[in-house]
Amino acid sequence: MSEAKKTEMKFNPDLSNVLEGRTSRYSLVIATAKRARDITDDAVERKESLIEKPVSLALNEFLNGEYALIEPEEIRNI
Repeated sequence: MSEAKKTEMKFNPDLSNVLEGRTSRYSLVIATAKRARDITDDAVERKESLIEKPVSLALNEFLNGEYALIEPEEIRNI
């Protein structure tokens, strides 16, 4: 795989397995931001430095199925 393709995949991941036709991108953004904040807070508490950006770590957790995004029924069809 070319370096350009690797870079494109890193910055533009396939979100279809996370969104699955029922989750809005807005909800994914909010959930990722909240998880990134938790990652940052945990690192500060442990006095550790993060090499990778917290948002990247959080999004990867959703993409890898480590965290699931569950929207309330009332906002799924907005």
